[in-house]
Amino acid sequence: MNIGKRIDRSYGELTPQEQRVADFILDHLSDLAVYNASELARLSGVSKATVSRLFRRLGFQDSAEVRDHARTLRSHGAPVGGPGASAGTPSRLAAHLAGEQENLRRLLQNLEDGRLDAAARLIAHAGNVVVIGLRNSYPLALHLRQQLAQTCHSVRLAPLPGQSIGEDLAGLGPHDVAVLFGFRRRTAGFGQLALAIQRRGIPLVLIADSSARKHADGAAVWLECPIDSASAFDSYATAMSLINLLATGAMGAHVRETRTRIAAITQVYEDLDELEAPW
Repeated sequence: MNIGKRIDRSYGELTPQEQRVADFILDHLSDLAVYNASELARLSGVSKATVSRLFRRLGFQDSAEVRDHARTLRSHGAPVGGPGASAGTPSRLAAHLAGEQENLRRLLQNLEDGRLDAAARLIAHAGNVVVIGLRNSYPLALHLRQQLAQTCHSVRLAPLPGQSIGEDLAGLGPHDVAVLFGFRRRTAGFGQLALAIQRRGIPLVLIADSSARKHADGAAVWLECPIDSASAFDSYATAMSLINLLATGAMGAHVRETRTRIAAITQVYEDLDELEAPW
């Protein structure tokens, strides 16, 4: 049970001084990994003994164990933070910028060995492309499917809301491609899904953060995408950048055919009056 839930469960039994510390912790969970007991006592206006007593009441031995607990929560993708943690201060914005730049630098470094081009070629030459995303990976899969639809004649999203995924995999084979997003806090059956794709001989492009590396052994292409963040939530800005590069690479593999398809799509937009005029 994470520290926030532990506080919620026992809040009514805490002394007023302990509640002051608990309130501060809940409002600054994103910083909890760097505070020691003395700093928490000073910032919340209580004694160090009160902080230590609260930690023991919550089931922790000391502040070091609390810091380790906070780091573990964040590394697993759990959002940590609270209404008291300001996101718009100059220092927070600077930390956010530095984190985004570092994520992008690491992503591009990972792509220098040609794996991005390999994934783009697989997608461009596939008979069918199935893009799969569950939970927090679903919006990313949806966006990639939309971009690839400009280039590929047969690309679909799986699973559709409320549907199972077996129908989308049946009939696929070595001449098709499955693009699987698997960012952390994945569903329990994610490993089984990756194995099912591989056992059917379907080339797999796996896009995920480093925590999914254990599922990458049988993938045709493994695209590792950092999502670390200085804020309460994981950042998917780098993942969206990767989607841009991947779709652009697939488009470049068949330039003439792609231009013809885009022209046809644009004509349908106009026939249906689907898009707002750009002028």
